[in-house]
Amino acid sequence: MSSFPRGTVFVTGASSGFGAAVARRFAAAGNNVVAAARRADRVGELAAEFGPSVFPLALDVRDREAVDAAVAALPDEFKAIDVLVNNAGLALGLNLAQDADVDDWDQMIDTNCKGLVYCTRAILPGMVARGGGHVINLGSVAGTYPYPGGNVYGGTKAFVHQFSLNLRSDLHGTGVRVTCVEPGLADTEFSLVRFSGDQSLADNVYRDMQPLTAEDIAEAICWAASLPRHVNVNVIELMPTAQSFSAFQVARNT
Repeated sequence: MSSFPRGTVFVTGASSGFGAAVARRFAAAGNNVVAAARRADRVGELAAEFGPSVFPLALDVRDREAVDAAVAALPDEFKAIDVLVNNAGLALGLNLAQDADVDDWDQMIDTNCKGLVYCTRAILPGMVARGGGHVINLGSVAGTYPYPGGNVYGGTKAFVHQFSLNLRSDLHGTGVRVTCVEPGLADTEFSLVRFSGDQSLADNVYRDMQPLTAEDIAEAICWAASLPRHVNVNVIELMPTAQSFSAFQVARNT
């Protein structure tokens, strides 16, 4: 991070996992950080840890009016956002599509897709006006490689991937960079949320293997942001060494 030009970073989903690790990395490197999340107490702890360089922001990215108002009301020293890390997102359930809870689908679409575009649309004009900036979106390998039960979650992450590429096209010539970071298995609160707080099911996802950590993802994000402004990393796909690919499914005698 020594080459990263100090500025202001806006991180969504900063209360835990990737978001908290990213916020800490950028703050430790001397940046101002807007740590946004629904859990105000968690981002308050980040502000207590780093002092006035971290602005804790209680925000539900699914609320478009709240996003617009929050960005407009940022303190002067946090208004000029250089890096937006659209990290807020979740998976809910692992049921097959025919058995899935449509409310879970709605929440994933509202958070992973609509929340991401709300934050991007609120912050992007300032970057364009200043002639530079960096939008970093959290995708997933689930947006490329399907698996049973991935249905809408994978669909939302495929959206993040394609939206990121289309942003690159729209932002041609503006100096604003766009990167989509697409992790595989990572040991955060992700599986605990997916399985509605069932710790045993969450632990089983990572049983007998070394998953990625939140710090691994923060490292990738900060690396992309630290590169010279003429370098744009379009996509970073990373998995644990222990994770790879499986054969296609074949149903026989059906």
